[in-house]
Amino acid sequence: MFELAVMTSEFMERGMADRGLSRARASVLWALYQRGPMTQRELAELIGVTPRNVTGLLDGLEADGFAERGRHPTDRRAVLVSLTGKGTETMTALTQEYQDGYNWLFEGVSPQDLTAFVSVACTVMDRIRSIEC
Repeated sequence: MFELAVMTSEFMERGMADRGLSRARASVLWALYQRGPMTQRELAELIGVTPRNVTGLLDGLEADGFAERGRHPTDRRAVLVSLTGKGTETMTALTQEYQDGYNWLFEGVSPQDLTAFVSVACTVMDRIRSIEC
């Protein structure tokens, strides 16, 4: 199981690294891709980092053209974060790449075996999550 986790992580990180992204930076982009524009505070809470940490991540993402900060339309004290065109294109490509990887990994696995695998994986992940709380 440990080997599977390491290999899966390395597989995913290759796609991120090819685009100049770390796991932390990719988590910011993923949140924005999935949920749309949000305040820095919302973003920090969603990805589980401090507001100061998210500021540093956004500084780099903004400098590299993946994300942008702007005025919030209804709260002039808040900063709204959104993906740029480059950020959206990058996340769309990563999503497709991961889907292609999933299809390749599970090609030829019977539906019953896949269902059993997913069930066991979910049980293991739920147990690990319960320890973190």
